Amino acid sequence: MMRSLYSGVSGLQNHQTRMDVIGNNISNVNTTGFKRGRVNFQDMISQQLSGAAKPTEELGGVNPKDVGLGMTIASIDNVFTQGNLQSTGVSTDIAIQGNGFFILKNGDESFYTRNGAFGLDCDGTLVNPANGLRVQGWMAKEIDGEMIVTTSATPTDLKIPVGAKDPAKETNNVNFACNLNKNTPEITNENDAKMVEKGTWRTEQVIYDSFGNKHMLEVSFRRVVGNPNQWQASVQIDPDNADYTQTRVGLGTTDGMENTFFVNFDNYGALQSVTDSAGNLSNLEGQIVIQTSFAVPESNPDENGNPYRQTLSINLGTIGSFENTITQSASTSSTKAYYQDGYTLGYLDNFKIDSSGIITGVYSNGTNRVIGQIALATFANDCGLEKAGDNTYVETNNSGMARIGQSGIAGKGSLKSGCLEMSNVDLSEQMTDMIVTQRGFQSNAKTIQTADTLLETVLSLKR
Repeated sequence: MMRSLYSGVSGLQNHQTRMDVIGNNISNVNTTGFKRGRVNFQDMISQQLSGAAKPTEELGGVNPKDVGLGMTIASIDNVFTQGNLQSTGVSTDIAIQGNGFFILKNGDESFYTRNGAFGLDCDGTLVNPANGLRVQGWMAKEIDGEMIVTTSATPTDLKIPVGAKDPAKETNNVNFACNLNKNTPEITNENDAKMVEKGTWRTEQVIYDSFGNKHMLEVSFRRVVGNPNQWQASVQIDPDNADYTQTRVGLGTTDGMENTFFVNFDNYGALQSVTDSAGNLSNLEGQIVIQTSFAVPESNPDENGNPYRQTLSINLGTIGSFENTITQSASTSSTKAYYQDGYTLGYLDNFKIDSSGIITGVYSNGTNRVIGQIALATFANDCGLEKAGDNTYVETNNSGMARIGQSGIAGKGSLKSGCLEMSNVDLSEQMTDMIVTQRGFQSNAKTIQTADTLLETVLSLKR
């Protein structure tokens, strides 16, 4: 009789705990990145009235007789199923699609979360604005003009230098991919302005010097009289200011060169070779690159007292190819250079985060530069993580060590910028569990009440 009383008490206590977990789930139904809890029950130790007996020659075996002494909580699990993604349009809001946790730091202490509602502090550090914990990742390093992210390094704070300068860069390479009309008339009279205009195809491309000043690169093409597959090209930087630019072109060097070169095509209209003004012949296979130099206005002279000259490479394309190459075909001449790598001074206006967690800065001069990459952590046993408040978890002995890396690698999910992962609490499921829990609680209360009635009957035997 007393056993049923304590069994009922254990049922009341543990159903109350289950109700507490359900209440916490429902209260966090709109908490970003929240993962619902689940309570599992198991029976407690049983009192054995008699043990089992094996069969004999005269009698069969006898089963044991056990009386259960109530129930207890087997586990309270965190269920890490995927929550729905909600678009917010905020660039610093990030959701994880798949496995993984963001890594947050408070000094040397690490926390892990699925809540990607991040923002920037006054120093440009990417943080959780609710508690100031710093988001971890890898900052990019500039190596030979290229921004490289080393994801094998130890993660550190991510800083986005809003308003930082991107210094001007002089143009080093210009790529051409135009077509020269085979039917362009030859210029036989330099004094006939109309003939000169009809027989010349001019291309223009904006380039930049080391100060970030714009210059106009003009390359004019005209057919060579008497040679049906050869064109003469004239290069001029800032044609309206020819007195101080002193443009020169050549193969390998521009020293002592003029500003013209000759382009040769084969009988199919493909690029064949180039000859500079000194008679140097280009390579006969691969890409043809011709050097161009000009005097930079208002610059300091070199060590010999001569005007400082900027040199850039004009890539005419690949010999024998028709892809991104100068060609000669009986169709309308097409424009011009399609790529140059210089730019003026710019400021970081904005940034974007892609599905790999790479943060790319967008500058006012039109350039994009990699700033860093967000790190993710996974665990062998997610359910072994311990809740640390503020929607975060910490590592435990049973979670395993954090496996840190970039998204999309080794089972880590992808990132969605401008989105947040919502709670995975299903209200209909929680309401149903609440009904079941309530009935379980009531049934255990009825067990205690009935046992009390039995005790009262025993007490009333002696009046």
